[in-house]
Amino acid sequence: MTEFDRLRYLRVVLILAGVACLALYPLMLFWPSGWAWHSGYSDYPMMIVGIYATLGVFLILAVRDPLANLSLIWFAVWSSAVHGGVMAVQALTQSGQMGHLAGDVPALLILALALAILTPRSRLGVRPRTGHQA
Repeated sequence: MTEFDRLRYLRVVLILAGVACLALYPLMLFWPSGWAWHSGYSDYPMMIVGIYATLGVFLILAVRDPLANLSLIWFAVWSSAVHGGVMAVQALTQSGQMGHLAGDVPALLILALALAILTPRSRLGVRPRTGHQA
């Protein structure tokens, strides 16, 4: 895969990830066993929705110039991997939370993996295409 193709696919994944982050609240309403960790009243869900909605907007904005937003993208990679890992352990150790192993846990881990594979390690690793050799 060329660097040009990787950046093109990265842009697609950034849009999908951003939309998924923005869709968290509806997912929590319509599939609570896979996306919501609290039942009854709790301040937690709205705090998480606020954080992920913000991340979603910035991931979509990063599509314009992914190379200028590498730290944001790598934050999304590592925070998703850590969050998904912690939730996987909790889902496996807390009765009644197994539904998360088919919902938010794989979503976070797949997101982290896709972004990690497609994101350049540095700005210097990607050279713009030109018509001549330097």
